[in-house]
Amino acid sequence: METVIEIKALTKSYGNKGNVVPVLHGIDMCIGEGEFVGIMGPSGSGKTTLLHMAATIDEPTSGSIVIDGENVLQMNEAQLSAFRRSKLGFIFQDYNLLDTLTVKENILLPLALSGISVDEVENRVSAIAERFNIKHILEKYPYQISGGQKQRTAACRAIVTRPRLILADEPTGALDSKAAASLLEALNELNEQEHATILMVTHDALAASYCSRVLFLKDGVIFAEIVKGTTPRQAFFKKILDVLTVLGGRTDDVI
Repeated sequence: METVIEIKALTKSYGNKGNVVPVLHGIDMCIGEGEFVGIMGPSGSGKTTLLHMAATIDEPTSGSIVIDGENVLQMNEAQLSAFRRSKLGFIFQDYNLLDTLTVKENILLPLALSGISVDEVENRVSAIAERFNIKHILEKYPYQISGGQKQRTAACRAIVTRPRLILADEPTGALDSKAAASLLEALNELNEQEHATILMVTHDALAASYCSRVLFLKDGVIFAEIVKGTTPRQAFFKKILDVLTVLGGRTDDVI
């Protein structure tokens, strides 16, 4: 399995001199091509900070991050910007859609400067919209669609560039159970059929049960790891709840 992201000895502290707050303590993590990896942990465990490091949004205090064979910590801002556009896809809880653009225009926005032909852009948007079941709303504006449709639009926008790594930060956090399940099924299908590599931070055991592997953080270190393998999703969900119980995390999610 080809490695997509490799993180070694990653640390992160905030503040300076007499007021330093350590958040991550020597994280080692490797994700192979086609994996769907979840990161869970109590509030303050460092999971979102870790995702931001992997997403090149924030810089670590020390350690290394190699994505698709490239050391992102050695890049300048211009190189990082180009790298993000070509290699990374982002799905965040707050959608970040532009209200003045249609759903279709929001999705194709990352392709606007890519030099891809108009026909190819149309083909990609059509295919990804069909996969996420939003083809019928492509001409609507964000204020005309539901929260679940907005999040699926945001997911399409993240994926249309065919990134090497998709990063999702609490993608179901603002959705009702039906909309969340729809998004997770689409991401799971994308992972299984297209071998997309996904790294997702979530507090939701149900969302994590769609992953092939889940890492649990506690106090800035990896506390535990479980692998789904051939385990049925409902049984994997139960394993996740068991670890969360030990961690003191949320165990009120239902399947």
